Amino acid sequence: MNTRTTLLPLLLGLLLITGLTSLATGPMALDIFKLFTPSLISPTEQLVLLHIRLPRTLLCIGVGAILALCGAVMQGLFRNPLADPGIIGVSSGAALGAALSMVLLAPFSVLLPAWLGASLTSLMAFGGGLITTLVVYQLARTTQGTSVSILLLAGVAIGALSGGILGLLNYLADDQTLRDLTLWQMGSMAKSDPFQLGLVCATAAVLVLLLRGHAHSLNALALGEAEASHLGIDVQRLKRKLVLMAALAVGVSVAAVGIIGFVGLVVPHLVRLIAGPDHRRLLPLSALLGAWLLLLADMLARTVAAPAEMPVGIVTALLGAPFFLWLLLKQKRGIGLA
Repeated sequence: MNTRTTLLPLLLGLLLITGLTSLATGPMALDIFKLFTPSLISPTEQLVLLHIRLPRTLLCIGVGAILALCGAVMQGLFRNPLADPGIIGVSSGAALGAALSMVLLAPFSVLLPAWLGASLTSLMAFGGGLITTLVVYQLARTTQGTSVSILLLAGVAIGALSGGILGLLNYLADDQTLRDLTLWQMGSMAKSDPFQLGLVCATAAVLVLLLRGHAHSLNALALGEAEASHLGIDVQRLKRKLVLMAALAVGVSVAAVGIIGFVGLVVPHLVRLIAGPDHRRLLPLSALLGAWLLLLADMLARTVAAPAEMPVGIVTALLGAPFFLWLLLKQKRGIGLA
């Protein structure tokens, strides 16, 4: 039995073991074997397990799967292993929406219903990501369809504009708001409500199901847009659908946990190196590996600086940036510039 065949059950088993370890890891250490005998778990441990550890573990799995799947889609759509979900500016737009909520709308949150006031930052982040995506997509539309090059350039430009406004809001914020905003931009699994958790898990599940039907189209697109068109694929419709799908999913992720980089870049490329470029394998394996990688990063964030907690985005950046540099050097040698 070859590696490609065994990779799926291997990742499933690894995710299960890491998930159980995550439930037992934290300031209050739990005996992992107690998880199999609930009668031995004390009321305090049960409270920590059900209201803190389990939601956090599920959130890591959902967000990791979303980011990895969207990264695989972007890399397949643009036929570029250096693409990631933030390439079209959705992360920058979501960060701007959250910053507007924290800095300008916070005084008015007390006037809103309790559920809306508590979720205002997440809703604004989602709205910012969605608006950014729509603006970038409209800029990229031409009479011949959607231009990928203009899409990328528009994403960079909108991202730079969002970054400038975000810097202005940082300047205007008071000390506490500035700290909250900075920590949110680093990504954190510490704050999640049931609504956000349910939305993230539902988005991940729907994304897996929808993308299964586009695996063959992404495989055909790898041959080139002209070749994919000859095979009967509506390339422009495929681009539009996948870009909007990925943007909405990443918007949900960023709204829930903040900005977490490099998962969407690193995971699909690792899977492609091991299992090949076939999206029928690449997409489900990326979802599993992304979930496992973010779960592992969150465990490191909880334990490395204990009892303090490091933002998980710092951990993923420290793990992902060296890999990104290695990938750049590999591409450089591949085109004969080294």
